[in-house]
Amino acid sequence: MAAVERIAIIGVGLIGGSLGLAWRDKGLAGEIVGVDLSADTLHRAVELGAIDRGTTDLAEGVQGAGLVVLATPVGATMELAGRLGTLVRPGVLVTDVGSTKGEICRRMAEVLPPGVAFVGGHPMAGSEAQGVEASDPYLFQNAVYVLTPVGGADGDGVALLTRLLEPIGAKVAVMDPDRHDRLVAAVSHLPQLVAVALVNAVAAAETDDAGVLSLAAGGFRDTTRITSSPAGIWLDILASNRGPVLEMLGRFRQALDTLEEAVRSGDRAAVAAEFERARETRSRLPRRPKGLLPAYFELTVTVEDRPGIIGRLATLLGDHGVNIEDIEILRLREGEGGTIRLGFATEDGCRRAFETLAGAGYKVHRR
Repeated sequence: MAAVERIAIIGVGLIGGSLGLAWRDKGLAGEIVGVDLSADTLHRAVELGAIDRGTTDLAEGVQGAGLVVLATPVGATMELAGRLGTLVRPGVLVTDVGSTKGEICRRMAEVLPPGVAFVGGHPMAGSEAQGVEASDPYLFQNAVYVLTPVGGADGDGVALLTRLLEPIGAKVAVMDPDRHDRLVAAVSHLPQLVAVALVNAVAAAETDDAGVLSLAAGGFRDTTRITSSPAGIWLDILASNRGPVLEMLGRFRQALDTLEEAVRSGDRAAVAAEFERARETRSRLPRRPKGLLPAYFELTVTVEDRPGIIGRLATLLGDHGVNIEDIEILRLREGEGGTIRLGFATEDGCRRAFETLAGAGYKVHRR
């Protein structure tokens, strides 16, 4: 039985389309209606199976919906809020997918009529590809999906969204909107800005020596991959989360100043201490027993550099009934190979993976 008879998704792009595909695949909605400015996008979304029908008319799209999902960028969500407030009726639940929550939650509290609940949402999943063509019903599997009820009090809304999100693989976390914004400023928004600054600094160095980028190895590419994100999305995010982002930039500047002073003074112990502190902190990322991310049991595999090697590992483990929960390329040496980290949900799964891979001749280490 469907959790919601009719869901309206406003903005049928990567996230909106992926939610539609996942919910339709699991039979969680009786009908999914897409609302978008582009009739061509809506037509393609129907073809792909992301929505049942589409309309460019907002009022028509939300009519009769029990859940309205604003799957639009932060700026567009803020602009749509007022119009939406005049269209939805008591008993409807409204949510969004924006990367910042405080400003949106406050706006929704102002414009939505009594009896209409709002629970902010932030799926911490995505892709470098954009648009409905990139929709993926598995996008949310093992991804943290933060919910931020206005005032922290809408238990029914959180419960309904949880019934929709957990079956598609999302890990639901509920928190205060402003706390969410402080956390993502640290672990998402700051890294984006640091990557942009790093690439631009290297680009400036290239004006002095055109050979700089020719030596860029895997570490540089991995660190700067996120600079491929569209600037338009980030303009909205940075504007709506300015305070927490500026605070984190200040913290980063202090950390950079500390490193710069240690290097300038030749204080090897101070440099080593900063490296060790960073290494120890990062080592806790995938294995935290508390917080937003699930705990993983891990091992590392040393592999050759040959086509399809990651697929071979996955197939080998899958054939033995072992599911990989998380994967990361730690080191890659072109022409030689590298090291891959694999994460498993259970200790037994990790043990069986170790035995399977070691038995197949791979060099494996438990972490």
